[in-house]
Amino acid sequence: MNRAVHTARSAILSTMDAVTLTRQLVDIESITGNEAAIANYLFGELCRIGYQTRKIPVEGSRFNVYATSPEHPSPAVVLSTHMDTVPPFIPSSEDAENIYGRGSCDAKGIIAAQVAASEKLSQQGIPVGLLFVVGEERDSLGAEIANQNAPASCKFLINGEPTENRLGLASKGTLRAEVTARGRMAHSAYPELGESAIDKLIPALTRLRAMPLPSDPEVGPCTLNIGLIEGGRAPNVIPDYAHADLLYRLIGPTEDLRRQIIATASDQVEVTFPLELPFQRLRTVDGLPTMIAAFTTDIPTLTNWGEPLLIGPGSIHVAHTDGEFIPKRQLHEAIELYCTIAKKLLG
Repeated sequence: MNRAVHTARSAILSTMDAVTLTRQLVDIESITGNEAAIANYLFGELCRIGYQTRKIPVEGSRFNVYATSPEHPSPAVVLSTHMDTVPPFIPSSEDAENIYGRGSCDAKGIIAAQVAASEKLSQQGIPVGLLFVVGEERDSLGAEIANQNAPASCKFLINGEPTENRLGLASKGTLRAEVTARGRMAHSAYPELGESAIDKLIPALTRLRAMPLPSDPEVGPCTLNIGLIEGGRAPNVIPDYAHADLLYRLIGPTEDLRRQIIATASDQVEVTFPLELPFQRLRTVDGLPTMIAAFTTDIPTLTNWGEPLLIGPGSIHVAHTDGEFIPKRQLHEAIELYCTIAKKLLG
């Protein structure tokens, strides 16, 4: 590493620690679809401290950020997480123990920890890459595009999500099901002239809620959430349309589950499956605590980036809440953990 780059990196470490960087990232609104500002900020900062940084276009003004050491542009290990958040935007605050705000643990604190870990590893002559993507909270579009641009050199992908600094043994998958009922409008005073779509949808959802779901002794049960219901025109109109969005958390393949859902819903409704992210078993490292991730990550979409691992500071139990936070202690622990894992993977 040349003297100018080393000086720049030393300055960034002294002036922008992980806590400061986390708060700066949280204060940039980046709800899914609006990640351009945070991506530009990270791109500029990583360029400024000497990384060879590239924008990977995704859609419109949205892009992923990929950064490597100029001296080692083909790393075997890449640290990765996502830049987008769920709504609403909540600015940062902090106290002695925690950093608060939207994205503090999911996953802007993780970005800060990964940048700090990369800097620390670089000072020890151990280069790693950094990949920050858009769209994880909606459709993993950023990861999908990144997967088309994966370097052949990458052997391991350390993906960051809030696991309380425990390595994920497995990550549940996601199957999204859309259930749609159609009917015929009529004046509500004469229901016999119409056909209620809502009267078709409600029994189908009741049957689906009662349908037995598979379970695994290690991973736990497959679960169902009916997340959205819509339909109808007005209280005095027989509804001609009703729709529900369902989300299943997967513990294995979906072929049998899909057939069971369609049969249980019955032919009174239409069932489609617009999204599936498969269940994934993950690599671990000896000597570190483990967990099962009941949530889904970008990992199934980043298959070309090497063997995946999952770990990050913060708790998934507070992600997506109005009280989201990340403990400062875990943030600093994560920096050391990312360094330890990278060293072990590289032997």
